[in-house]
Parts: sequence; structure tokens; C-alpha cells
Amino acid sequence: MELYDKIKNLCAGAKAASPVLARASAKQKNAALLKIAELLWAEREVILAANRQDLDRAGENGVPAHMMDRLALNEGRISGICDALRELVGLTDPIGSGECWTRPSGIKIRCVRVPLGVIGIIFEARPNVTVDAAALCLKTGNATVLRGGKEAINTNMALVSLMQKALVEVGLDKNAVSLITDTTHEGANLLMQMTDYVDVLIPRGSARLIRAVKENSKVPVIETGAGNCHLYVDESADLDMAVKIALNAKCQRPAVCNAIETLLVHENVAAQVLPMIAEKMAEFKVEFRCDAATKPYIPGAVDAAESDWGTEYDDYILAVKAVSSLDEAIDHINKYNTGHSEAIITRSYENGRRFQQEIDAAAVYINASTRFTDGGEFGFGAEIGISTQKMHARGPMGLMALTSQKYLIEGDGEIR
Repeated sequence: MELYDKIKNLCAGAKAASPVLARASAKQKNAALLKIAELLWAEREVILAANRQDLDRAGENGVPAHMMDRLALNEGRISGICDALRELVGLTDPIGSGECWTRPSGIKIRCVRVPLGVIGIIFEARPNVTVDAAALCLKTGNATVLRGGKEAINTNMALVSLMQKALVEVGLDKNAVSLITDTTHEGANLLMQMTDYVDVLIPRGSARLIRAVKENSKVPVIETGAGNCHLYVDESADLDMAVKIALNAKCQRPAVCNAIETLLVHENVAAQVLPMIAEKMAEFKVEFRCDAATKPYIPGAVDAAESDWGTEYDDYILAVKAVSSLDEAIDHINKYNTGHSEAIITRSYENGRRFQQEIDAAAVYINASTRFTDGGEFGFGAEIGISTQKMHARGPMGLMALTSQKYLIEGDGEIR
């Protein structure tokens, strides 16, 4: 009961802060974002010290190196977080925007953007998410309740403490940004039941986390994140381009949701392009799991199992399959993908447009890396996650995705 009361009180504090934040001016919200950036940079040594505690504990617990990279902060990454905050300040505040029209009855109707209210966010070991999520919520007048993973708890506590300090310094309620410090499953489950205080819940992390939140939450959920992404090398592809993009999409940061997990190659170019890709990826010791048609072209490859086509590895592992046509590639992707990001390398205008039309995903690329599916890269300043659903929001969730709408009607005695 003690944990229940603690989380209930924290969520109630966010609920109380919500209407105050909703009526805050764009100037005041921007001032808070700038103050957060100022304090994060000024207190970067405090943040880095907390992060070192988390990294040390993660190392003792045998967390893999590629997952440690998600957890780690340095001055460059803190600087990047601060830059994203300042970029967010420059974006137009959507709250209050909309359209107006008059009906034949004489009533005037305005449809305006309004905050969602209180947003709960359950995420894993990426401390940049702590600031990105809180900042986007703040810009759109939403209070937020954060629940990060145990791996980053010290870093998250330091970040939220500084964000709350910034809120107070600009005259806003510090409870507009809150952190649940309990990192047990019970703590997360209790947040999922807070229907009286939390308006929407956004999970961000592994497919397992997202599935658990979807199955257990009583609070409405926006599904995000799981990324079983594909790259298809078409028969007409520029093969040098294909190699460059495959390397970036798999190896730059393999543990992020917009990295590719499966490489599909047209059978007519497999013998040429696969050895080129394998050579470039050898530096990263990528493990290739291949079907029978592609295995001969990659030294050391192992046989792919059926389960490999639907797996998000988050690691230096790549499933590889040959296909006989664009139709087969599209069918395979639509069967196994998670609705995140898919790409084709092709010189054929017709094939590129068909791929974009027929692939069922939030982001569909022609001749570019899936690694661009990101709020910052899309010009949103930051993102609260990549929505893989089709209702309300889809793709990188920036400011507009964190708003709802309200109809404001005025009349002069009209009756129906």
C-alpha cells in the first residue's frame, strides 16, 4: 500500500499541475526549456557522475556493450540534448492553433489544439528519452510522469531534479515533470492503473516492454517503438549505394529501433552485393543468418530459422534472404514487419513508388537509411517515440502528436 500511495500521490501532483501548465504562455514554456538546457549544461558533471554509477552497475550485471552505449552519456551527448531543447524552443507551439467556420445556423465554431493532459511514459535505459519526453510534453502544455528502467535510475534522478529546478525558477509547478523512482514491475503496473490521474500512456523500448504495457494498462496506450526494420536491395539498385546504406542502417547503432534487422536482396544481384556488404560489416563482427540462397555468398554465415524473420535483435545480427521479385519482397516485409521503418534501394522509379505505396509502415524510404526515422532528423526538435499504430499518431511523435482538439462554439441566442 505504501508504494501505491506514493505513486498515486505523484500522479495526483501531475494532475494538479496539468491545468496550470495548459494555460501557461508559449513564452513561459520556452523559458522553461531554455532554463533546462542551461542547467543541464552547467551541472553536466553531476549528470555524468550519476551516469557513471549506472554504467558501473550495468557492467557488473553483464549488460552487453551495445546496450551500454544506449545508457551512456558524455559531454557530446549532453550538448546534443541541450541543442534539441533549444531547437524545440524555435518550433511553433501548436496549442491554441486551429481553424474557424460559421454554420448556416449562425453559430461560430473554432477547432483548436489542446494538451492531452497528463502523459505517463514507461521507457528503458536511454536517459536522453528522459529529457526529450519531458520537453515535448512541456512545450505542448502536458504534465508528464516518467518511469525509466533500473539501469538508468541515478541518471534519471539527476536529470529530473534539474528539470524540476528549472520549472520552479520560471514560475511553473515542479510536478509538471515527475519521476517514479521505483523500478520494479509493481511500480510500472501501478502507473498503468492510474486512470483517475493519467490520460495516456506511452511505452518506449523493447517489443516485450511494449507488449506488457498494451496487455496490462487500463490507461489508454499509444503503441511505439518495436522495430523489425528491413532493407530491400532491388535488381536495379546502385550496389555501392546499397552497401553504404546497409552498413549505416545496421552498424551505426544496432540497438536502436530504426536499425535494420533483415536484408532482402533480389536474387539477380545477390552474388554481387552480398560479399561487398559482408566485407564492410566484418569490422563490426556482424553475425549473418541466411536462407539457403544467400548463405554461399557470405563466409561464416549460419542458417536462418523461421523465427529470425520476425526478430528485433538490437545487436550485430542480420537476417538475410533472397527474393525473386519486388512482389515477394513486399509480401515478406508486410508479413514480418512491426510497422516502423522500411527501405528500398532501386534505380526504378516505378518500383520505388510501388514500394512506398504498398508497404504498411510508418516510414518508407527510397535510397536512404532507415536511421533517419527520428524526431530530430524529421525537424520535430525531438520525439517522444516512434508510433507504430494508425490511430491519432503515426511515425516520429513530435508536438502535434501530443495534442488533442477542442471545439469552441459561440452563438447569439441560436437554438436548434
